[in-house]
Amino acid sequence: MSTAAIPGAPLPVRTPGSRARGRHRRPERPEIPAGSPALLLAVPAAAGPESRSVVEELLSIVRSEQNGVLTAAGYLPTSGTDGQQTGGTEAERTVAELLTEAAEAGLPTPVVVPLVPGPHGFLAELHALAAEYGAQVTDTLGPHPLLAEAVHVRLSEAGLARADRARLFAIATAADGVVLTTVGGQPAADAAGITGMLLAARLAVPVVAAALDIPGSVAEAVAHLKEMGAQNPALAPLVIGPEADAELLAAAAEESGCPSAAPLGAYQAVGQLVASTYLAALPAVDPDFGADEAEDADGTGPRGNGRHAAQ
Repeated sequence: MSTAAIPGAPLPVRTPGSRARGRHRRPERPEIPAGSPALLLAVPAAAGPESRSVVEELLSIVRSEQNGVLTAAGYLPTSGTDGQQTGGTEAERTVAELLTEAAEAGLPTPVVVPLVPGPHGFLAELHALAAEYGAQVTDTLGPHPLLAEAVHVRLSEAGLARADRARLFAIATAADGVVLTTVGGQPAADAAGITGMLLAARLAVPVVAAALDIPGSVAEAVAHLKEMGAQNPALAPLVIGPEADAELLAAAAEESGCPSAAPLGAYQAVGQLVASTYLAALPAVDPDFGADEAEDADGTGPRGNGRHAAQ
């Protein structure tokens, strides 16, 4: 019987647990140094219900992954064609507005993380804007194995691939070829090819990349898969959501006659990538802390000194 069930007994007190030991312990999250800059997530779209929903959920994941990090999302300015000012409410601030506010308040310049998996047209303007404030713009989120995982999950959710629940290893697939669709022109398609190779290894089917914003690119990729013998190709968007026009995604599926998975959206791994990209930009923080410094269970010391050290 617990002490909480005994009348008059003092309430139980939670004591801090000791640091787990052993090579299989869960890596500990690095602490954000005091005075660190905020994470400014640069969204390649104007604020709207759909983009805000994805962004707010991703920032929630980031905060759960890394306690203490200050986060904000900056959007592209609205067109202003209806006479309204650009920007919006506190939840709809632009990147420029947030950088200006930080500078005026004397706060550290935020670290700008672009919410795109690869090359995108808005990056040149973003870098130019950040340079005016001396802000650092990190790399894009991909290519990365976690993006391949996210695409795999979206395919399985659409019934286009099946995966083992525990490890997400493919055991069968309804699609015998995949077109990995992205936006950002040929540079984006080329970069997506790397994630495509990782996805092909997971699904054991051919994967080719295509740019949604290049006319005929998706159709050409589908034709290429069919020439390779694929009978049931499918489309898999390598887009988070805000950076791609929903009409482009729908048109690609309709014109190609292929079923399509959903965009990555606020998948857990995308939020983890945002957090790790930000951490990597902080020189005082090691994103791999806890994994590289883990001690062996037999007490042989930090990684590199035990029996599994590189020879």
